Amino acid sequence: MIAKILCAVLAGSAMLLALSPTEEHGRDLFARRCSGCHATDLNKEGPRLRGVYGRPSASLRDFAYSDALKKLGVRWDDANLNRWLTDPDAMAPDTDMAFHLADAEERKAVIAYLKTLGSR
Repeated sequence: MIAKILCAVLAGSAMLLALSPTEEHGRDLFARRCSGCHATDLNKEGPRLRGVYGRPSASLRDFAYSDALKKLGVRWDDANLNRWLTDPDAMAPDTDMAFHLADAEERKAVIAYLKTLGSR
């Protein structure tokens, strides 16, 4: 049992060490600025974000997206995530997400972190 716990801790530590400085900054920004509404593995006020990079918008079956997001029809890549995080309402008027990241470097870091969250 102790060996399993130790392996899990070491695997988690190795993953943390594998993050680039930009990804690490993005993880910190995500924890401070996004986690009030989003989590990586469970739906909150916003949908879970593990695997969001490359996923079609409004595609999780177990989350109630706004009509604006359902109509958006994009795939979440660098460009679309950057546009979304810059001004969600400009991209999908009347969306439920009012938060935005004005700083381009912060958006870049959060997107880099989201890319590390492959699907489970």
